[in-house]
Amino acid sequence: MLPFTTEETISNSEEQLINFPTQHDLPCDDDDVMETLRHKYQMDLLLETIYPWLEKRQDGFAAGNMFVYFSPYQVKKYDYKGPDFFCVLDVSQQERKSWVVWEEGKTPDVVIELLSESTANYDKTKKKLVYQDRMRVPEYFWYDPFNPDDWAGFAIVEGVYQPLTRDDKNRYISKKLQLALVCWQGVYRGVDTVWLRWETLDGELLLTDKEVSEQEKQRAEQEKQRAEQEKQRADDAELEIARLRDLLKNSGVDINGLE
Repeated sequence: MLPFTTEETISNSEEQLINFPTQHDLPCDDDDVMETLRHKYQMDLLLETIYPWLEKRQDGFAAGNMFVYFSPYQVKKYDYKGPDFFCVLDVSQQERKSWVVWEEGKTPDVVIELLSESTANYDKTKKKLVYQDRMRVPEYFWYDPFNPDDWAGFAIVEGVYQPLTRDDKNRYISKKLQLALVCWQGVYRGVDTVWLRWETLDGELLLTDKEVSEQEKQRAEQEKQRAEQEKQRADDAELEIARLRDLLKNSGVDINGLE
């Protein structure tokens, strides 16, 4: 372990931090791409669906594949890699080039790593220890987009990650976010597979932009059908009234006196 812990980073005085680099000084792009298109889509799905939820809260930030700086020693070691997904609450929603702990005053609340053949061992061992010992990330999850069974969650208890247990709906609950992570079989961007998704504790999926659009289109179609049915009922009623008028008139009844 490096001799500079996250707690030390956050607790340094302004005098100590005054010469620390800011997000504008630090590298924010290494030109690395994600392992596969599936990994990219999975990251996008997690972000796309949580953004509207954060927008309603107005006090959170989420990003993917963004550098997270928790120690100036990272700069010296050129160790800039960031999580595939992370979320932080109780912070502004302003745009950032990277997440710099000594500027923000806190580390991410939730981190998710998407496993691959080349990263799985590292994500489960060394990187997990970084999140536990160096960054003190309260909740850490990993998921393999090509092997949904390789899915786990951890929460820090007395400084050590303890495995989380899935609930009776086979979900991992994020106590920090008060959301659930669920494996969902379906199509996203043309790929039909098992995706990792967010849902409310009541079991409602956080929707993609396309799903929101389809839901609104469905509601509009239902409203159109209701309006057409109402018009049909009104037209049928008018026809029935006209039929009864003709019947009474043909029976010799003075319908003018009935009006």
